[in-house]
Amino acid sequence: MHALTLLSFLFFTGLVALITWLVTRRDDHNSTRGYFLAGRSLTFPLIAGSLLMTNLSTEQMVGLNGAAFTDGLSVMAWEVVAVIALVALALFFLPRFLRSGIATVPQLLRIRFDETTQLICNIIFLIAYAVILLPIILYSGAVGLAGMLDLQGLTGIQSDTVLLWSTVWVVGLIGSVYALFGGLRTVAVSDTLNGVGLLIGGFVIVYFGLQAVGGDSGVMAGWDTLKQNVPDKLNSIGGEDQQVPFATLFTGVFLINLFYWTTNQQIIQRTFAAKTLAEGQKGVLLTGLFKLLGPLYLVLPGIIAFYLYADQDVRADEAYGHLVFNVLPPYLTGFFAAVMVGAILSSFNSALNSTTTLFSLGLYKEVFNKHATEEQVVRAGKIFGWVLAFASMIIAPLLAGQESLFGYLQKMNAMYFIPILAVVLVGLLTKRVPAIGAKISLVGGCLVIGLVYFVPPFTAVLDVIQNFHFVALVFVLLVALMLILGKVRPRATDWVHEDSGQVDLTPWKGAIPAGIVLIVLVIAIYLAFAG
Repeated sequence: MHALTLLSFLFFTGLVALITWLVTRRDDHNSTRGYFLAGRSLTFPLIAGSLLMTNLSTEQMVGLNGAAFTDGLSVMAWEVVAVIALVALALFFLPRFLRSGIATVPQLLRIRFDETTQLICNIIFLIAYAVILLPIILYSGAVGLAGMLDLQGLTGIQSDTVLLWSTVWVVGLIGSVYALFGGLRTVAVSDTLNGVGLLIGGFVIVYFGLQAVGGDSGVMAGWDTLKQNVPDKLNSIGGEDQQVPFATLFTGVFLINLFYWTTNQQIIQRTFAAKTLAEGQKGVLLTGLFKLLGPLYLVLPGIIAFYLYADQDVRADEAYGHLVFNVLPPYLTGFFAAVMVGAILSSFNSALNSTTTLFSLGLYKEVFNKHATEEQVVRAGKIFGWVLAFASMIIAPLLAGQESLFGYLQKMNAMYFIPILAVVLVGLLTKRVPAIGAKISLVGGCLVIGLVYFVPPFTAVLDVIQNFHFVALVFVLLVALMLILGKVRPRATDWVHEDSGQVDLTPWKGAIPAGIVLIVLVIAIYLAFAG
């Protein structure tokens, strides 16, 4: 069994690497346009595949299914509400981003406000990605793989500590090679190939899971059994005592989704590399269609695991791994291992590529060496990337013992998600709000949320107001502050959003109809499962 698992794992992983190399070997990896923006050549399948796989990693596969094990279908909000954010990206944000010809979100803030605003935003992103995002992707990936597969049996390593360090370093080094030698297009191609594998693997788990529930009667009988025996788990409307109360869909949950899919450098960098606006819109909206399928492989397995193992003292975050290990036939375990490694790699190498882009174009070129050549900028990015990758591989195993890594990640993310989203939105929608408003909001927003999350007695605020409502309130206050400053201390002249001329801005004719269809489908899904 172990030999078959290892062979199928090596075959799929090797196949992805080979195809990626064949597709990208003649790419331009020396210029900033070629390395950081894939030569602005990405078409809609690559954009959709890369968006989907950058988003998916083990902390989501394990964490969201674990949340579904506890709360049921209501946690699908993180997948389904994302579709509305993707429609907003396609119709509102992306045309404006491509008009600016930017490679990073902070560059937009320099165009709209000033260089200091760009620098502040760059530093916030870099700290968040280096200290929070990269180590957590590696750690949760290593733990997730150990839970789903018999890594001790496969490797012969009995020490949990040695196994954790080994897995982190193997995954980290492979991801670094993809991200730092290949650039964004290599990341996008490998993500798309892994995305196909992940979708197949995710649905295979659901198939075998429902078959386990239904027994000899088959998959549909399994679904009927779930509806009859755990109907409360199939309710899309979250209660007040659950992780995602229904009311929060209209406040913090929506805003966090909106930032994640429209302003998060790690996610949207591949949309900046779109060949044309039309290709970008098609890719983003295709991603939205795939996200509608998310509850099937990111939520339903958790509910299946609850039905099968609720009486077996299985912890929520162990539920997905337990299900995979028990229902997947041995001949598919190597394929699924390769798919999961692909999911971890895609999140890690995308975050690493985005971090090097932020450093190279935002700090090295703008602060340290303003006269740097294209080759020097790319080389500086690669060196910084390797330093960051090694630091992440050292920090990741040290996270062992955290009580709730997923909860910690959500809290830390909200600290910078909300202020940056507020500043970008106000910047795009107004003409006279001054740079001082953006600076106060970026720094003040991070500090206020950090104080309330981590520093007593400010933490008492969350006893009075629900967490997601609180971050929405901060968002409203930051927007109000900037609008007031726009009236009291306006810019001397109106800001004019000029066309950089770098991308064909002709929109896709089907963008608005497709966006409407996606939003109708979101509403239909909620109504269909409303309890």
